[in-house]
Amino acid sequence: MFTIEHEFDATVITLVDEGAASLKEDVIVQAFDDCVVVEQFDPRTDTAARITLSLTQLAELATALDLPEGVYTKTRAPGR
Repeated sequence: MFTIEHEFDATVITLVDEGAASLKEDVIVQAFDDCVVVEQFDPRTDTAARITLSLTQLAELATALDLPEGVYTKTRAPGR
């Protein structure tokens, strides 16, 4: 299950882990104009782990999820 909320400066997506055993804490994704922040509470340390991705990193991550193992670089098409 997930929720989507539009706030003043960000779109917030919350991923809720429900179902079988070994549930994890909710994942909160905040999409801003220039970056995306992924956050998850860690009960072992009682803190939130936070990762900030540039929009380029996010696009590369999305692309990488559909590719086989290897090393890749983006190249521009000729004339661009």
